[in-house]
Amino acid sequence: MRNEELKALFDQQAAGYDKQWAGMAPIRDALYFLLDSLFVGLPENARILCVGVGTGAELAHLAERFPGWQFTAVDPSGAMLEICRQRATQGGFLPRCRFHEGYLDTLPAEANHDGATCFLVSQFLLEPQARIAFFHEIARRLSPGGVLANADLASDTESPAYEALLRNWMALMSSAGVQPEMLERVRAAYARDVAILPAPQVAGIIEAAGFEAPVQFFQAGLMHGWFGARKADIEVR
Repeated sequence: MRNEELKALFDQQAAGYDKQWAGMAPIRDALYFLLDSLFVGLPENARILCVGVGTGAELAHLAERFPGWQFTAVDPSGAMLEICRQRATQGGFLPRCRFHEGYLDTLPAEANHDGATCFLVSQFLLEPQARIAFFHEIARRLSPGGVLANADLASDTESPAYEALLRNWMALMSSAGVQPEMLERVRAAYARDVAILPAPQVAGIIEAAGFEAPVQFFQAGLMHGWFGARKADIEVR
C-alpha cells in the first residue's frame, strides 16, 4: 500500500478508530504499563517523539504519567492528528505538545528528543531497507542514549506457529467486538500490506538503523515490543 493510500485509509477511519478497537484495550494497557518502566529514567523535562501517533493514546498516557514532559506528535493523517489534538485539549496537556502533520522525514532532524514511541507503524514498510531507513530517521531525532520503544506485529509466517497465532489473534479481535467486515480487511492486509517478519529480524532492522541491540520487553499474540538506546556514533545530518 502506497503512502497516499495508507494516509487516506487512516483519514477515513479516524472518527471511529478508538471505538472500533476499544475491545483490544487490555493489550494496549499492558504495553503502556511496561512502557513506564522503560522511560522512568528519562529527565523530568524530557522531550518525547511520538511517531505515527494516531489518535494519541500513548501520548495521553505518558502526559498523565510524566507531567513535566514535552511531546512531538507526528502523523501523516490530519484527521488522526486532529483527534490527538482534541485529546490533548481535553486532558489539559495541549501546551506541552507540538503537532507535525506529515511523514517523519519531513520533521526537522534535530537530535533533541530523549525518547520515542513507534507503535504498529514500521510494519507497513514492506522493504527491509525502507524499514531500516525509517528507524534511522527516528534515531537522528534522538539524543545519544535516547530510548526508542517500538511495537509491531511479528512472527515467522512460514511456520505452523504463525497459523496458530493468526487464528487466535483473529478470534481475539472478534471477541473484542471488531466487526466481521473489518476482520476480513485485516486478514487481507496482513497478507498484502503488512510486513510480518520474525521477531529477531525486526530487532536486527532496528539495530541496523543506529540503535543498541534491542531488547524484547512485550508480546501479546502477534504483537511484539522492543526497546533500545540510540548509539552515540550515528550520522545525524
